[in-house]
Amino acid sequence: MIVVAVIGILSAIALPSYQEYIRRGHRAEARAGLLQAAHWLERVATARGTYLTTDEAATNFPAALQEVPSKRYAISLEATDAQGAGYTLTATPQNGQAGDKCGAFTLTQAGARGLSATTASAELVTDCWSR
Repeated sequence: MIVVAVIGILSAIALPSYQEYIRRGHRAEARAGLLQAAHWLERVATARGTYLTTDEAATNFPAALQEVPSKRYAISLEATDAQGAGYTLTATPQNGQAGDKCGAFTLTQAGARGLSATTASAELVTDCWSR
């Protein structure tokens, strides 16, 4: 009976830690997907002189960049204006990652990293982007 109790206690401690470890791995994949999409957008801007405009963003953003390989984050592009002066990329959690504490990651053309949650503290942004 004592062995069963010890196993139960260890499981109660280890399972949440393991789940958080897995979520951190998926967050890293989301950050990598955002950076890959940003690099693609920078190459486009170098070739044509501007980023994609609001109208072009919906049709010209490659489907391969709109989702991470594990399908736990969907990446969307929002142009900041009709002249192609900037953009915001957002990695929105989906499937098993939907309840993650970090929520959706954002990245702008200026390199500003953030979370889309309005209640996200600077500490949470730093923690989610660095781990």
